[in-house]
Amino acid sequence: MIKGQKAGNEPIGVDVIEGKNYAWCSCDLSKKQPFCDNSHKGSEFKPIIYKATETKKCFFALASKLTINHSAMDHTTSYKER
Repeated sequence: MIKGQKAGNEPIGVDVIEGKNYAWCSCDLSKKQPFCDNSHKGSEFKPIIYKATETKKCFFALASKLTINHSAMDHTTSYKER
């Protein structure tokens, strides 16, 4: 299994827009956390695309807190604001 670099300790809350795609950073090297800025180039990491199904606040976990499974999108934790 592959682990990303350390970008932070807490998930980052983002207001996402229904129908928009977001490229989640799986390497933790991006300067635009939690999203990809192509810092992974030359490595085996790739961004994971999340398509928002509704407009809401999502909390994107940082790759340093996860073991990357490139076939799943369970790295992004989404919660509705209460």
